[in-house]
Amino acid sequence: MTWTPAQRYLAEFLGTFGLLLSITGAALLSLNMDNGAIFNARVLLLSLSLGFGVLGMIYAFGDVSGAHFNPAVTVAMVLTGRTKVRDAAFYIVAQLLGGIVAVATVAGVARGYGPLWTKVTSSSVALAAQGYSGGGSPYLVSVGSVFLLEVALTFFLVLVILQATRTEGFAKNLAPIGIALTLAMTNFIAIPIDGASVNPARSFAPALLAAAFSGDRWAIQQDWLFWVAPIVGAAIAALVEMAMRPKA
Repeated sequence: MTWTPAQRYLAEFLGTFGLLLSITGAALLSLNMDNGAIFNARVLLLSLSLGFGVLGMIYAFGDVSGAHFNPAVTVAMVLTGRTKVRDAAFYIVAQLLGGIVAVATVAGVARGYGPLWTKVTSSSVALAAQGYSGGGSPYLVSVGSVFLLEVALTFFLVLVILQATRTEGFAKNLAPIGIALTLAMTNFIAIPIDGASVNPARSFAPALLAAAFSGDRWAIQQDWLFWVAPIVGAAIAALVEMAMRPKA
């Protein structure tokens, strides 16, 4: 069975749309929950929503495009020879567009409820963007700590993806479940620290639209980290995966 390049690019758009819709929807539409003890419940809600969302998207589009839904994963696939550079460029564009449309959709839903929209457009939320201390960001963690966390978690996630999707791997049919659970794990850890990215498309979309909707620019100014750190982590994972390949 063969899919056209256009079908693969559309799959990446739709899959990233679903991924961002699940996490941003859970993040923004649950803002009416109070802080304090409820915070841990929101971390659980966001992490599981993302995990279940990506699980469905992988099963829907994995056979079509490989279900990257993440520029860092696409970079790793190029480095390991599984994806062509030309396809990778279109994949990343499709992922970014899918993320932007998803965040805009959730923002459109939230806009219909005044008190919620006030929270959504506040600088302390910035459409659920990721960040680190300084520049108006609500996160209080240093840039170095956030960079290290994003590298480590993206490395873990991408290595699981690369290992679980090998054609000779015994667990290939269960790969979507392992990937979804690993992604949920990264969010359990990182949401309280920096909002949890491990995906440049996930961070770019809310940062861009937050600047457009509310004028708050701290998220887009800090977005560089959520490109560089995940890609570094993905590149390390690619090198490790190539080193661990069985000898013919």
